[in-house]
Amino acid sequence: MARTRRNQIEAAKKRLEKYGQQHLLRFVSQLEPNEQDTLLQEIDSLDFEVIQDLIDTHVKAAPPFHAPKTIEPAQAYPIEPDKTAGQKYEKARARGEQLVAQQKVAAFVVAGGAGTRLNYDGPKGNVPATPLRNKTLFRVFAEGILAIQRKYNSIVPWYVMTSTANHVETLRIFKDNNYFGLDSDNVMLFPQGMMPVFDQNGKILLDQKGRLTLSPDGHGGSLRALYKSGATADMAKRGIEYISYFQVDNPLAYVVDPLFIGLHALDGADMSSKAVLKCEPLEKVGNFTLADGKVTVIEYSDLPEKLALQKTDDGKLKFELGSIAIHVINRTFVEKINKHGFSLPWHRAVKRVPFLNGDGIRVDPAEPNAVKLESFVFDALPLADKSIILTIDRNEEFAPIKNASGVDSLESSQRLQISRAARWMERAGIDIPRRDDQSPDLIIEISPLFAPDSDTLIQKRNQLRPLHQGDMVYLG
Repeated sequence: MARTRRNQIEAAKKRLEKYGQQHLLRFVSQLEPNEQDTLLQEIDSLDFEVIQDLIDTHVKAAPPFHAPKTIEPAQAYPIEPDKTAGQKYEKARARGEQLVAQQKVAAFVVAGGAGTRLNYDGPKGNVPATPLRNKTLFRVFAEGILAIQRKYNSIVPWYVMTSTANHVETLRIFKDNNYFGLDSDNVMLFPQGMMPVFDQNGKILLDQKGRLTLSPDGHGGSLRALYKSGATADMAKRGIEYISYFQVDNPLAYVVDPLFIGLHALDGADMSSKAVLKCEPLEKVGNFTLADGKVTVIEYSDLPEKLALQKTDDGKLKFELGSIAIHVINRTFVEKINKHGFSLPWHRAVKRVPFLNGDGIRVDPAEPNAVKLESFVFDALPLADKSIILTIDRNEEFAPIKNASGVDSLESSQRLQISRAARWMERAGIDIPRRDDQSPDLIIEISPLFAPDSDTLIQKRNQLRPLHQGDMVYLG
C-alpha cells in the first residue's frame, strides 16, 4: 500500500509540474496516509487541461464582456391576462395539471448554500423560516410537494442539490425527519460540482496542508450535477419530462406551478422563466432581454445604464423584467447541454479567501485575494430553441432569505409570508385587521397541506373563522 501511495504521489508530482501547480504537494510528506489519500483524490478529480485554459482566459485577467449587437426587451406573459390570453391560460393550466397527474413533472431545489450569512450553522435549507411554527425551508417545500401529490393523486419526485460541504449534514437532516413525510424512494440528494480557487496569478490555493481550496461551481453547475449524478437518468426511467427548478432560500416559491408548466409545454419551450417587475431601473437583479434575438439574462452590472433607464411611451420601464431563478426545464434539454461536455460559460469573481501560505501558515487576508469561477443557470436560456417568460406578482411568490437583517432577511420574508396569507384569507371572504400602514395586524401561517394556493383556500371557506387584532393563526 505504501509503495502504491508513493507511486501515486510521484505521478501526481509529474502531472502538477506540467501545469505549474506542484506547490499543492509541498506538505505531502507531513501528512498522515489517509490525509495523503484525500489530497491525491482531490488533485486527481481536476481536469487540468480545462483548468489551464480557464486560468489563461478567466483567472489572470477578467474576460471581456461581449455585448450583444442588439438588446431589446424580452416579451412575457402578463400577470393578469386579457380575455384572449385568459383562454390560453385556462388551457395551459389544464395541460399543466394533466402533466402533473401523469407524473411527468419533478421538483428540483438548489440547496448547496450554508446559513452563515443568517448566523445559522448548517445548511440553509434547515433554517427555520415560517412565522409561527418555525418550519424549515426543507419542510415548507416538502409540504408543498405532498400537497401537490395529494391534489393530483400523483408522485412528484424531489431532487435536492447539496454541496460537498453540506451533503452529509443535509442527508442526515432528511433521514432524521423521515424525509418530511415523503417517500424516500422519491427523494434524491446529490452534491454539486466544485472548482478550485486560484490566486490572481493562477495558482490553486491550499486550504490545509492536505486539502485544496474548493468552491461550488455556481447554480449553473446544477444542470451539470443533474446529469453527472444520474438524476436525469433516474428521471428518464420514471418518465419525467419537465423539471420545476427553484432555489432553497425562497419559501414562497411554488414547488410546482401547473399554469407555468402548461404554458411552457404548450409553447414547446426548452427552458422557461418566471419574472418579476423591477422595483426601480437599477435594481440589482438580472434583466430579461432579447439579445441578438435570443432570450438572455443580462446582469444589472452589465446592462448599460442608458438602457436600464429607458421607458416606454406610457411611462413603464422598457427593461422591466427581473430574474428570480425560477424555471421550468425540459429533461432532454439538460441532457443535450451535457452530451458533449458542459456548455455554459464561466464567470469570474474576486473574493477574500483564507489560504495556507508557502510556510504552512494560514492567512486571513484583509483584501480580496482570490479568483472563484462559477456558472449561472440563466446562461442556459440562449441555448434553448424556445424560451418563454411568465410574469408573476413578486409579493405572491418571492420572499428570499439571504441576509441576517434588512432587505431579503428572515424578518422581511416572514412579513411577506404573513401578507400573502392575509391576502388569501381576504380572497376567501375573511376580514383582516390592519394597522395604519395597511399591514396585517396579526400573524397567519398557512401550510401548503391546508391550502397550496388561494383557490384551494377559497374552496375551504367554511373551515375558516373570523379573525381579530393580534391573533396568531395556523392553518395546517
